[in-house]
Amino acid sequence: MCGIVVTVGAGADETTFRRMIGAIEPRGETTELLRHDDVLAGTQRLHIVDRERAVQPWVSADGRYLLCYNGEIFNHRELHAELARLGRTLRTESDTEVVLEAFLAWGETAVHRLRGEFAFAIVELPTRRTYLARDPLGVKPLYWSAEGGRLHVGSEVKALVPAGGRITEVGPGEHGWAAPGEPPKLAPYVDLLALGADEAPITDADEAAAAVRETLRDSIRVRLDTDLTVGVVLSGGLDSTLTLLHVKRWHPDCVAFTIGAPGSEDLDYARRVTADLGVPHEVIELDPRQVRLAEIREAIRIGELTEYGDIINAVVSVPLFRRIRDAGVKVVLTGDGSDELFGGYDMYHRVGPAAARRLFLHKIRNLCRTELQRVDRASMGQGVETRIPFLDLALVRLAMRLPVELKRRDGREKWIVRRAFADVLPEYVLRRPKNPLSYSSGLHERARLYKPLFPRLHRSFGYEAYEPVRRDFDTLLQRYDHDLDAAVAAGVARHDYTLLERARDLAGAARQNLAPPRRAAAH
Repeated sequence: MCGIVVTVGAGADETTFRRMIGAIEPRGETTELLRHDDVLAGTQRLHIVDRERAVQPWVSADGRYLLCYNGEIFNHRELHAELARLGRTLRTESDTEVVLEAFLAWGETAVHRLRGEFAFAIVELPTRRTYLARDPLGVKPLYWSAEGGRLHVGSEVKALVPAGGRITEVGPGEHGWAAPGEPPKLAPYVDLLALGADEAPITDADEAAAAVRETLRDSIRVRLDTDLTVGVVLSGGLDSTLTLLHVKRWHPDCVAFTIGAPGSEDLDYARRVTADLGVPHEVIELDPRQVRLAEIREAIRIGELTEYGDIINAVVSVPLFRRIRDAGVKVVLTGDGSDELFGGYDMYHRVGPAAARRLFLHKIRNLCRTELQRVDRASMGQGVETRIPFLDLALVRLAMRLPVELKRRDGREKWIVRRAFADVLPEYVLRRPKNPLSYSSGLHERARLYKPLFPRLHRSFGYEAYEPVRRDFDTLLQRYDHDLDAAVAAGVARHDYTLLERARDLAGAARQNLAPPRRAAAH
């Protein structure tokens, strides 16, 4: 994976461009730049696939097209063979070249053939038309800004801040063209708000469990096509344990990483899981008192996040991925996304089936700017590539065919996942309830003390050119009795917390920080 920056248009300034590409230097191991008339393109390249030859920016054999690409295409070998059968000559074994050759062979429909996590820009050099595309779930980021007749494209908000314009996100599952000097005209090639609408629901528990089991296993398997050591972010919960269990089976050169305060339940569960599986385990014990203003500021700088809860989770994620980098691991799998698909949050079960479906789809559509943004920035900010098996499009489509009654049953969230893997998961993991990252790590309340400072720190990096810090959407949902439309309207009317809300929150955080630490229960 990589970080990318592209500027297209007359008067493209190389000094500004170098500031832009330098802002995302941690995303790669090498900086590669190319200038062609009024086009400046650069990558911060993390060497994963065909490490010697997949040099970017990549230019087509005839010199007409330039590609800057971030991500992994998990079916690139199959596409390589198919393109070869069509008579196309490929110079590498890389997925980078496959992306451009697929576009040259099939045009805009190529995105439907790419199974992976990706974001890319293709510039037609003679005309300076630019094609942008992002993966269906928005696992990999992509932003654009149009300023002074020039189009700027980048992997992160911080890469576009030096250009000085308003910054806009390429939405998940969107693609389209930008004419010279004009904003891109983007349209969805996958409509996340309509997933599963035209497919028959699966109501039989046995059929559903078998489908979940097969689809998740396949999603994990394809993400293990690497000769590098694979890390797994492990909380000891259902999703991360499932991921580790399968990684251990198919890619024994693996190691688990867990972060938490001393005595936190994540550390206890994760230590037991890794001991049972015989997997090497790296533990990052972080005393809550080590979370200070400098750690908050760095989490905001790296994360660019716009909801308070996500920023707090980033405070936990940044030191986690720093340890992963220091351990020399460049590829990591996580269990993110399962809660949004399989009913891991209470909100889905407080409303009727139709309203629950809308909530599921809303959360999935917005993962790109919440959980996925946190994971991407925290990992790539340390030069670590993260792969998200629960958000393979096939598994997301399947999840949206399952009624909510299969997602919560007998008082258990994600019931169908537990049912699907009941024969391979330890009983203590099957029984463990869902607990959000920052809470189960024991670090949430310490980071919460600094919440009033989040907006000012966010503005200090110029990130308001994209979006300001906003009230947590889940809080709005609770306040409006899980009425999605009311919560959305309230978020538009008042994007931030009131002074009274801040005072109450700060008082609560202070009480929690003064309370004696609790030991996790024995398992």
